[in-house]
Amino acid sequence: MKKTFELEDLDCANCAMKMQEAILKIPGVKCCEVSFIKQKMTIEADDDEFDKIVKLAVKAIAKVEPDCTVLL
Repeated sequence: MKKTFELEDLDCANCAMKMQEAILKIPGVKCCEVSFIKQKMTIEADDDEFDKIVKLAVKAIAKVEPDCTVLL
């Protein structure tokens, strides 16, 4: 499954890169792109675990930039 989420209050490209790197380490994630310019995150992951992976991605984003919100 592949899905795109909007991000709110993503402040810098460096943070976006750190978020992307953290999400790619989550087991089951096939591909991830976090775009500072578009303020979007695209995740491709296993269908069976997708909801769990999204929750873990949201936690990873909060660790990098606590003010950033993922619009689910």
